[in-house]
Amino acid sequence: MNKSIKRSAIVIMGASGDLAQRKLIPAITKMYEQGVIEKNCCVLGNGRTELSNESFRELNNITENKFAGNFHYHQGLDGLYDKVQSLGQFEQIIVFMALPPRVYGSTAEQLYNQGFKENVRLIIEKPFGTDLKTARELNKKLKQFYTEKQIYRIDHYLAKESIQNILVFRFANNIFYPVWNNGFIESIQISAFEELGVESRGDYFDKAGIIRDMIQNHLFQLLALLTMEAPVSLDPEEIRIQKMAILKALEIKECKIKQYEGYQSEPKVDENSQTETYAEMKLGINSFRWTGVPIYIRTGKAVGEKMTSIAITLKKVPRLLFNKENDLKQNKILIQIQPDSSIIIDHSTKIPGSDMEITTTDMDFCFSSSFEGHNIPDAYQKLLQDALRGDQTLFVSAEETELSWEKIEPYLDMGEPGLYRKGRVPRSDLDADWVDMSAYAGSCQS
Repeated sequence: MNKSIKRSAIVIMGASGDLAQRKLIPAITKMYEQGVIEKNCCVLGNGRTELSNESFRELNNITENKFAGNFHYHQGLDGLYDKVQSLGQFEQIIVFMALPPRVYGSTAEQLYNQGFKENVRLIIEKPFGTDLKTARELNKKLKQFYTEKQIYRIDHYLAKESIQNILVFRFANNIFYPVWNNGFIESIQISAFEELGVESRGDYFDKAGIIRDMIQNHLFQLLALLTMEAPVSLDPEEIRIQKMAILKALEIKECKIKQYEGYQSEPKVDENSQTETYAEMKLGINSFRWTGVPIYIRTGKAVGEKMTSIAITLKKVPRLLFNKENDLKQNKILIQIQPDSSIIIDHSTKIPGSDMEITTTDMDFCFSSSFEGHNIPDAYQKLLQDALRGDQTLFVSAEETELSWEKIEPYLDMGEPGLYRKGRVPRSDLDADWVDMSAYAGSCQS
């Protein structure tokens, strides 16, 4: 069991913003309540807004919390380091940049010049660059002041318990490891849907698009965990080596983009915008394990449902015994990440009382019901805990970031997207026979 964290300062840059209020402050409060961090730790909010310590606590609804006295506020960058020093003697300082990406580099320089040098770790939110050139420039800028071990590039998808469970599922169960290759797997599908459109994020999203927003980071990282070779240990660097091997071997074969009807009328969206709100790709991995296995990714906004899932279809059994007519349904392994975390194994069984009549049934594992009563940390709580403990397993390295941008670069800003009706998953333009996850009623569903 991990020991509680002592004598640490958490500085939140942009502390009066939405991310701090919705995610970071609640996560830190839970860490105090659960004893993950001790009372000799403190939180210092920083921003341009003029706030007192008390008004900062009121803004985040923590005035009645017994840990409220651990939360402080400082306006502006001037004197920030001295303010941290006045709050106590700390063994380490974590700086969370909940800031616009354009100021990451300049803010890092200002922090360093103030005295944030040794025993400092920077947590940097996505997007990390907007293409390969800007990602390289940002990495170069940050490394003028901080080492790679001090930089924590966040991808909150990796902190979801269901995604972390993929490594355990693959490497701690001998019933799956032998079939995890092109000899047994016919195809892999990854879907990430959002029910809503761009809402209030039109200004950001119209400059980014769904490929930058979802595929370059979240979905490429998810694919790497799903397909990488077994690391020699659970050391973060060993896991990163295996993920980078997948990214190097990744080939994008096709890419199709679409935009939902009415997108150009959304707030802060250009009336002639050609930004994609939906994309699907056909990929391949040029390795002995995966060559010949098509991998499909699709992601989009305003498709009428919020869901992230993986569908792994196994090859057909030989045309013998129960499959002489070649009509036996293929086995599938289905991993649902959200809204409910579950793993379903779809398999064939005999109908009781029949004369060898076959049907398809499923075995399912539901994360929430199996671990009812456990304190399951949310993504930001898990990432903050890991950063405080110096564990970079769930954070993305500079090389990984640049590799992802390099692969995706030819498919940025393609223009002329097709249209799809808002509230519906668009028809596929690839050769994928997409698995309908709604057809599987796992134990997580009521």
